[in-house]
Amino acid sequence: MKLQEKLFECQQKGKALLACNFYNFETLKSILLAAKKTKQPIILQATKSTIDYMGLAMTVKMAKTGLEQYEVEGWLHLDHCTTIELITAALGAGFDSVMIDASEQPLDFNLKITRKVVELAKKYNANVEAELGYIAKLGQSHESAGFTKPEEARKFVDSTGIDALAVAIGSAHGFYKQTPKLDLDRLSEIRQATEAFLVLHGSSGIPHQQLTEAVSRGICKINLATEIKNIFMQSLSDRLHHTDEIDLRKVFPHATESASSLIQEKLNCIKS
Repeated sequence: MKLQEKLFECQQKGKALLACNFYNFETLKSILLAAKKTKQPIILQATKSTIDYMGLAMTVKMAKTGLEQYEVEGWLHLDHCTTIELITAALGAGFDSVMIDASEQPLDFNLKITRKVVELAKKYNANVEAELGYIAKLGQSHESAGFTKPEEARKFVDSTGIDALAVAIGSAHGFYKQTPKLDLDRLSEIRQATEAFLVLHGSSGIPHQQLTEAVSRGICKINLATEIKNIFMQSLSDRLHHTDEIDLRKVFPHATESASSLIQEKLNCIKS
């Protein structure tokens, strides 16, 4: 099943897919274990930084082999890409889905480059995601009022032909200084304005009740990254502090299990 088909199924049933970023074998394993234990489908996400670290071919082969080995229904998505060149390479290498992120560029540029990606992805029948509005990234202010407007969302989707739209409704990438409060009424209005699959970025730290409410109001893909890195490194640091073990194969599993438990919790949260 293509990712677009699964997202449509989620949209119709009021469900959502969890999309988790992985950075190495251990974090990939943590995601796959969680999906297998909960019997839930999953989206594996890689960014340019991960591809630079592991290599494009290795990223794809690890993800695809992992899904097969763990018998998990899943897809590989390129997260927050800003260049046509990497998207072209990723699609050719076997990515099922790509995100072109030109949200910080002028609207005309965002429209133009997004249209190019949609056209490029057609021959692969790949899912295309874009972003409209202001979703703060690491180190950026969370105070901007640049939330996605329903009518602009409709026009953007109609003009570009994208499958999925990441919306700005109060979430942010990275850690929150205070408990976030999603603009759920705005989300409902966006859902009424467009049939695109709506995506929530920056789910780390958002209370479970808000996540489930967001799903009920139209979100069908939820991105998770920061909490995975954080709990993995905290667990690893704690283990290293209490052992002189130098065998990586004995040190890493504790951190992998901690990250997997977190992901299981998130999967159960949005499971209906």
